[in-house]
Amino acid sequence: MTDPIDSAALVDRLLHLLDVQDTGADHFEGRRKQGGVGRVFGGQVIAQALAAAERTVAVDRPVHSLHAYFLRGGNEDFAIDFKVERDLDGGSFSNRRIVASQPDASGEVRPILTMLASFHRAEPGVHHAETMPDVPPPEDLPSDHDLRIEHADKLPERARRIMLEPRPIELRSVEPRHWMNPDPQPPLAHTWFRAVAPLPDDPKVHRAVLAYASDMTLLGTATLPHALSSIKGTMMGASLDHALWFHEAFRADEWMLYVCDSPWAGHARGFNRGRIFTRDGRLIANVAQEALIRPIGSAKQT
Repeated sequence: MTDPIDSAALVDRLLHLLDVQDTGADHFEGRRKQGGVGRVFGGQVIAQALAAAERTVAVDRPVHSLHAYFLRGGNEDFAIDFKVERDLDGGSFSNRRIVASQPDASGEVRPILTMLASFHRAEPGVHHAETMPDVPPPEDLPSDHDLRIEHADKLPERARRIMLEPRPIELRSVEPRHWMNPDPQPPLAHTWFRAVAPLPDDPKVHRAVLAYASDMTLLGTATLPHALSSIKGTMMGASLDHALWFHEAFRADEWMLYVCDSPWAGHARGFNRGRIFTRDGRLIANVAQEALIRPIGSAKQT
């Protein structure tokens, strides 16, 4: 387990990463990940885009949905510019359009993500919700970080450093991870997750952290029946789009259950769905994502 001092430092770094800077005229700068080398994690771009959009919306209108398209891979060598367009401020709803851009290898600034986000002033209405599945509690499960350490000798050397790096989000998987089990599995995964240290009380912080974490474990669900894994080097995968709906209030530093399934895959794409429940069984969010899935040998540049 990560010790409390390391955990607090990891969360502080995450909060610093997601705290976008206002650069004027509805532009915001998303910081680089400290020590980051390579491709930007998609959840980071989504969370930073959401944080930028929320800076332009009244505090009594929390986000209820976002829909993003990944256009190009982000580069951790550069900060990200987020341009927010204020498309609507109506009686109950606000809508924002966000474009995230970075310079490419030639120095030309190009969009890497586009996103729409909708915000809604809370009001009364009818209510129903799906119930949480019955799974073992997180206390009965080892953390994914501990499992990665335990199975480090089985991980490909090229992926070992990334896999063993401490993370600000703790994951505890109900089923064996694909890098632990070489056999085909049903396209269904249950994962407990939370921030590894307490977060500030600001609900915007908790929404940003959830948006960041919602890109974890999701893509791999569509690969489970085919025993493919980017960690093992048997596939190349990339998120194509990402949609997230927020339903209820929550804390991202308390245990939540991420239930992911994949009802379809084909034509080098896989479709994944996610439902997020609080520890006491409240359905607080839904997620959907389509991903590019190419077995190694058939991979071509997007």
